[in-house]
Amino acid sequence: MSGTAQLVLFGAVTLGALVQWMTGMGFALVAAPVLVLLLGPGDGVALANCVAGVICLVGLAGGWRRVRLGAMVPLVVASACTVPAGVWVAGNLPEPLVLAGLGCLVTLAVLLVMWGTRAPALGGVGGALTAGAAGGFMNASAGVGGPPVSLYAMNAGWSVREFVPNAQFYGIVVNVFSVAANGLPELGGGRVWWLAGAALAVGSVLGRALTERVPERRARHLVLSLALTGGVTTLVKGLLAA
Repeated sequence: MSGTAQLVLFGAVTLGALVQWMTGMGFALVAAPVLVLLLGPGDGVALANCVAGVICLVGLAGGWRRVRLGAMVPLVVASACTVPAGVWVAGNLPEPLVLAGLGCLVTLAVLLVMWGTRAPALGGVGGALTAGAAGGFMNASAGVGGPPVSLYAMNAGWSVREFVPNAQFYGIVVNVFSVAANGLPELGGGRVWWLAGAALAVGSVLGRALTERVPERRARHLVLSLALTGGVTTLVKGLLAA
């Protein structure tokens, strides 16, 4: 990996970690499209799963008592059922098609969250199963499993305080499933791991420092704007490579 590519990777993981700490979501939306463009669909998604799982684990340390286990069980069970399908899609389709598909998934997910989509189908246990299944598939194939859970929480009327620890719990579980199914990324040595770890630490420190200074609405808008840019860029690259 060239020096420029390493710098871009460091920046993407740092920014992803920063917005995750500020809003409780956003790492995968911001960083996964960039990692996929740098490392390819397989290794990019696998690295995104690894780093996202770690940051969710660290973030949950102070809020695990607020996890709604009853609500989370159908979400995580459904995600476990669809992770293998996501792995198969990412590993067996041509790379341009995978890139275009990933770009479409990210772009559509971001637009749905931005529009505040509400649907009766996303309520109750059925909604949890639907959101969990969609999240598991998207996380394993695109590294982005949060938007369906976000939509479920929005339709269930959860507050931000309720959403954050539950989203982090879901992120830990679904990323463990995804890493177990995808395997670890083949990064050709430890330098990329060290870069990702250092970027994660820097982004977390900056995110914690800025949490009280940047309004949540503005931070969320930034997350979704960056994610939309990444999704469209990935889509365009896939279409051009086809």
